[in-house]
Amino acid sequence: MLVLPSEWNALIRAEGEAAYPNECCGTLIGEADGAGIKSVKRIVSILNAREDGEQYHRFLITPEDLLRAEQAARAFGLDVIGFYHSHPDHPSAPSDYDRDHALPFYSYVIVSVEKGTAEKITSWELTTDRAEFLPEEIKEN
Repeated sequence: MLVLPSEWNALIRAEGEAAYPNECCGTLIGEADGAGIKSVKRIVSILNAREDGEQYHRFLITPEDLLRAEQAARAFGLDVIGFYHSHPDHPSAPSDYDRDHALPFYSYVIVSVEKGTAEKITSWELTTDRAEFLPEEIKEN
């Protein structure tokens, strides 16, 4: 389960709308309790570094941006527990490309942005054998 406070949910949705028709992206900062519950305490927005002609259906977080997010997390005594991005005019389900570039443990939040309006938001976790994403319940508080 992913605990995603309403303020972060709203910000992810707003970023998806602002980036439309391109994808937005960022990291989820928080803590995992060891029993399968991850709690988002902050998010770090990241500028999509994918080349201009590909940003409408791909996102890229550079190693430097990820390092800055990890440093920000550590400064608050937290960890990077996942990532988020938008799917412009597509469902909020992970693509094969998303699966190929994901790692187990992390939560992957995807917001569908239809014609500029944020719609469904979902979270996914990759199985340890990397074969598939499983839906992860989102608890908003």
